[in-house]
Amino acid sequence: MIKKIIIGFIIICIAIGAWIGYDFYQKIWKKNVFLSKEQDYIYIKTGTTLNQLSDILHENNIIKNKESFLWLCEKKKFTDEKLKPGKYRLKNGWSNNDLINYLRLGNDVKVNITFNNVRTLEQLAGKVAKNIEADSSAIADKLLNEEISKAYGFTNQTFITMFIPNTYQFEWDTDADEFIKRMSEEYKKFWTEERKSKARALGLSQSEVCILASIVQAEQGKHLDEWPIIAGLYINRLRNGIKLQSDPTVKFAVGDFSIRRVLNKHLAVDSPYNTYKYHGLPPGPILLPDVRAVDAVLNYQKNDYLYMCAKPEYSGRHNFSKTLEQHNQYAGQYRQWLDKEGIR
Repeated sequence: MIKKIIIGFIIICIAIGAWIGYDFYQKIWKKNVFLSKEQDYIYIKTGTTLNQLSDILHENNIIKNKESFLWLCEKKKFTDEKLKPGKYRLKNGWSNNDLINYLRLGNDVKVNITFNNVRTLEQLAGKVAKNIEADSSAIADKLLNEEISKAYGFTNQTFITMFIPNTYQFEWDTDADEFIKRMSEEYKKFWTEERKSKARALGLSQSEVCILASIVQAEQGKHLDEWPIIAGLYINRLRNGIKLQSDPTVKFAVGDFSIRRVLNKHLAVDSPYNTYKYHGLPPGPILLPDVRAVDAVLNYQKNDYLYMCAKPEYSGRHNFSKTLEQHNQYAGQYRQWLDKEGIR
């Protein structure tokens, strides 16, 4: 009888041990991560706790059992303090152990930030905020802060020239200050001694080169081969004390970029960006210029042109003139074409 009791007890212990072992196995190594095609990544915000993370993962059907996830976090001493914010790439079929080991490495994925076709600092903030944790209002507040722009050596109007259009890699949890600091470093890399030397030869500051490049780019958005020609033309006007009289600057001053035909009422607007009204360069760029536009100014074509006018066609190209008489002929032809096409 005693022997049977002992055997029974052993069997019960084995069964309990097996059940405990299986339960441990379930909590530690059983598949608990289930991803759909749209769930390759998760974003962990700064200050997120493990409880909050488990709720997010469970509510989005990424993990089936959040209790087992939290249990293993405790056993592996993976605490809230060790959970790092960032963008993380998950894998379908992971166990709790796989997921926690990945999270504890802080192996967050870099994000790409690309910005171009930007006219204002507010637009820049909006584009950047789509890819990092900082929201657009927080970034805009920093970009529009006069003290910050001054600290980096710019005015409110020229601060945007510090942001060189390109594609950059960042940590997802980058804040506004970190973004601006990184852009300052990229600006310094871009302005090599060769570029700075060419700017000095032009008698322009780095920001002024970008301002002129923005006008050149705005004048010709289709045929980049005209950029050095247009840059040479405007440099001629600057050196001869002639107003730039650039239509895109008037559109910027008016605040309406949909204008197809600049009229006298537009030319009358009183703004330092209206180059029909004021001599020299405007106080800031009218868009964030492409790197190629900046280099087109630095490597401008030496010519004798003082005037330009769009060709009377939809080619997007221009007629260039050395004399006002020739320009007036081209301008008359263009106006006739606009009238014929019904462009007002």
